[in-house]
Amino acid sequence: MRRILVLLSLSLLTLTGCGDGGGKNLIIFHAGSLSVPVRRLAEAFEKANPGVTLLTEAAGSIHSARKITELGKPCDILLSADHYVVSSMLIPRYAAWNIRFATNEIVIAYRPESKYSSVFRSDNWTDILLKDDVIIGRADPDADPCGYRTVFAARLAENWYGRPGLADSLLGKDKDYIRPKEVDLVALSETGVIDYMFQYRSVALQHGLLYLELPDEINLSSPGLTEHYAGVSYMIPGEEPGLRTEVRGDYISYSGTILNEAPQKELAMKFFAFLLSEEGKRIFRECGQEPLIPAVADDTALVPVQLKTYITAGAD
Repeated sequence: MRRILVLLSLSLLTLTGCGDGGGKNLIIFHAGSLSVPVRRLAEAFEKANPGVTLLTEAAGSIHSARKITELGKPCDILLSADHYVVSSMLIPRYAAWNIRFATNEIVIAYRPESKYSSVFRSDNWTDILLKDDVIIGRADPDADPCGYRTVFAARLAENWYGRPGLADSLLGKDKDYIRPKEVDLVALSETGVIDYMFQYRSVALQHGLLYLELPDEINLSSPGLTEHYAGVSYMIPGEEPGLRTEVRGDYISYSGTILNEAPQKELAMKFFAFLLSEEGKRIFRECGQEPLIPAVADDTALVPVQLKTYITAGAD
């Protein structure tokens, strides 16, 4: 019996990482479009911190937040593709602060083999996407910010080009090719199942895809056009079944927070500072995402002192 108790004690120490030489696990839930930079950040952080293992889990940002709010899954850090997810779903009950750290833009990604790719241009992209023999993919707007940003882009394009009904035509097409998160579309593109997809520029670059850049008035990339983007909106699922919450257009900003009940809060703070550091910024640039310099906090007063050097107050 004594031998069994000793073995049980050793097993518990191993699981909790509290024994001599035991490591620590840092749990990060993150947007699918952050998979490549998060993997590179994790590799660099683990190398600089022997014994630390980063357990990362990708999903649509809304689904990632719900793992915390509805399923109660343990998590140290949430990195979202939209600051709105953190501010509306996690603060103040599950987290205290929210820092925007990087940007992106919506593009139309495709392959050289995609139908009409040789004539796909900025002056005819809508017409080609609407062709009966062309299949387009997009992310689920109820699960992923790239999904509702696609809705924004379609509605902004309708206004920009002065084509009533364009958004409904684009969004009503090929609904069988809507996926939970934007990176799920990459496999459909690479295997030739879809011809074009609404995608983040960074994801297109990371996977070697061709892409068409859209005007700033459509692609949600410019902080200076925030008021223009706010002219469109989408009702995402709310906190309770059957309820929906309006999210308005905004420039694309990725954000993150450390959970109030983070199992490894001190280690999480160290990783978040690394993410905001010069090396972290370099990794984001190399992955096709521009870091926000300085990073932007929704409320500077709530940001931990260890991170304040990286941020400035966000405009209300």
